[in-house]
Amino acid sequence: MPDAVEATAYFVVSEAMANVVKHAHAETAAVAARLEGGALRVQVRDDGTGGADPSRGSGLIGLRDRVAALGGTLTVRSESGAGTVLTAEIPVSAPAPAPAPAPATAEA
Repeated sequence: MPDAVEATAYFVVSEAMANVVKHAHAETAAVAARLEGGALRVQVRDDGTGGADPSRGSGLIGLRDRVAALGGTLTVRSESGAGTVLTAEIPVSAPAPAPAPAPATAEA
């Protein structure tokens, strides 16, 4: 697995668990990770107060940007009173680079 994918998964779990401790007032939290369809799927869920809003803090926005930089997605489901589920899907193989432009030719 590419180092960048592993590092991003680590940061997702670390930030999500920090948010559980700081904000969720949860009794339990769980982390799951699995390879699925060419991507690493990382999920952190808790049974806390819910109501997480990615637009209200830099932590979740930073995670979304970090995951997106690798071509992945980050979703947050967090209804008030129903806990939070954060899911990151990070492609394991890098997307194919764009083809190089054809060399210019000189016309005579």
